[in-house]
This record gives sequence, structure tokens and C-alpha cells, in this order.
Amino acid sequence: MSKALIKMFDPVLTWAARRYQAAVATELKKYGLRYEDLYDPLLNQDIDEAIHRLPQDVVDARMQRLKRAVDCSLKKSYLSKDIQDMQTPYSWYLKDTWAEVRAENTEKALLGTGKDYDRSFP
Repeated sequence: MSKALIKMFDPVLTWAARRYQAAVATELKKYGLRYEDLYDPLLNQDIDEAIHRLPQDVVDARMQRLKRAVDCSLKKSYLSKDIQDMQTPYSWYLKDTWAEVRAENTEKALLGTGKDYDRSFP
């Protein structure tokens, strides 16, 4: 029964997912952000570790995009249309490194050694 429901609703969900991704991409382009720029390293230790492993030029570009987005937001303005057209919101730069960090943490959990880094919030 569940396979029949999945097969029945799959086209609708696929259509809705594409529409949602297009809407998110439009909003990200207004500020010149990429999707992975929205990940918060303070809330996820794996993201923080993955960002530390990235090359410095990639980290600098990320910080520049975030600063530009904050500046646009404070000024209540968007990037010009020609600059928005050059943006690539779904160009991934963190996915592979993040997958490596998660794989290492999974391996450490299986071995029972725990994480190298641990942060607790009050």
C-alpha cells in the first residue's frame, strides 16, 4: 500500500520540490548567497569542523558572501539584477568535506572513541 501511495504522490512532490528550490534560489540570489552559507557552525559541530578543513580562499569567499548579505539586509536593498544573474546558489563547496567529517564521526562512534571536539550548551 505504501509503495502505491509513493508512486501516486511522487510527481506532485517532485513538482513541489522543484518549485521550492526555485523559490529558495531566487531569494539567495537577491543577497548573493549560496545554500551552504546558511549552515550555522555554532549549532552544528560537524559543520564547524568541515569549515575549518576547507581551504582558506573558500572560507574567505564564504565570509565575504555573508558580509555582503548582511550589508544588503541592513540597507534594505538587493544586489543588482546583472549580479544576481551571475550567482550560483546551488554550487556546493562544503558537501564533500562535511560528508568526510560525518563518516569519521560515525567510525569513531563504532569504535567507541568519541569525538575529538565536544561542545555543550547550557
